[in-house]
Amino acid sequence: MPVLRTPDERFENLPGFPFAPQYVELDGLRMHYVDEGPRDAMATVLCLHGQPTWSYLYRKMIPVFTGAALRVVAPDWFGFGRSDKPVDDAWYTFDVHRRSALQFIERLDLQESREAAAFWKDAWRGDSFMAIGMQDPVLGPPVMRSMRRLIRACPAPLEVAEGGHFVQEHGQPIAAAALRHFGLA
Repeated sequence: MPVLRTPDERFENLPGFPFAPQYVELDGLRMHYVDEGPRDAMATVLCLHGQPTWSYLYRKMIPVFTGAALRVVAPDWFGFGRSDKPVDDAWYTFDVHRRSALQFIERLDLQESREAAAFWKDAWRGDSFMAIGMQDPVLGPPVMRSMRRLIRACPAPLEVAEGGHFVQEHGQPIAAAALRHFGLA
């Protein structure tokens, strides 16, 4: 299968993105990810991007989380950022991305599982934090409120009035609010 790989020099000197690249091979393709903070942290923050972005989206949040002594893992899905990009458009399906996500989580032993939805709805006994970009045309208030109902005892979300689909771009105040919510700041 023909694959494109963006040259590393294209990623040099990116503003606010000093993170060393990490790579894992899955199904013969190279996937890039950021892995910052202590490996033995009390929690790992798994930052998953959507389309059409990559782990760079989390550049403003990663320092806040690592500053709280947490581990942060942010992969670039295949076709995005520093990860390999299969040329065949038919390769990009939900099932392929789902399988690569599961393989990535298993390979890094991150403990995020196939039973996650049932866990969040039925077994979750902890605290939750959600932020909604109120201007998000894809995952805006209706979708996120529906998702909130799937998370047991999820409190009212932080509504970012000017936030769009990439609410992470408002990273510092959101990450700081999350740390305060969880008593980590």
